[in-house]
Amino acid sequence: MNNTDKRAAKHKKAMAKQKASVDAAVEAADRERGVAILLTGNGKGKSSSAFGMVMRALGYGFKVGVIQFIKGEQLSGEEIYLREHCPQVDFYQMGTGFTWDTQDRSGDIAAAKATWAKAKPMLENAEYHLVVLDELTYMLAYDYLPEDEILAALSGRPEAQSVVVTGRGGGSALREIMDTVSDVHEIKHAFKAGIKARAGVDY
Repeated sequence: MNNTDKRAAKHKKAMAKQKASVDAAVEAADRERGVAILLTGNGKGKSSSAFGMVMRALGYGFKVGVIQFIKGEQLSGEEIYLREHCPQVDFYQMGTGFTWDTQDRSGDIAAAKATWAKAKPMLENAEYHLVVLDELTYMLAYDYLPEDEILAALSGRPEAQSVVVTGRGGGSALREIMDTVSDVHEIKHAFKAGIKARAGVDY
């Protein structure tokens, strides 16, 4: 057996072992229910990942709810597309922009409460297969909304409903109740090199 054949045989053996491991994990996952996903960390891509799941759910014809906290002054590509082409998506934005723009704590709290009043009914409605709460973590970090109420709503949602929460931080209690937590780390960012945010990529 030459080196190429040996390498091929070694690869086949390794892949067979990996397949057996994956098959066993799939077999062991025997519970059918919605999942709670937290996308956090200081890296780019948390909201983009959440909207990828929105598109995935739409591909199966599911009903989706999207609530964006903080964002809203500048139109984004996902907002434009969903509003124009996806009537089965209920989309709501807090619309105040970033907190460092408003510099108005009482106004931000009022806006956060009004936005949460749109989000909470979605988390109680089994018709929604997926609910995205974009940038919700900041509402906890800045103490704009009561943590216990948010955690209870996330935990008490309909069994078949999945929810995605994005944003930096959010606290240990939020992480504890989520099924999947991904921490997106920043290694490099074009903006720090003086490159402007780009339509269709960054917003």
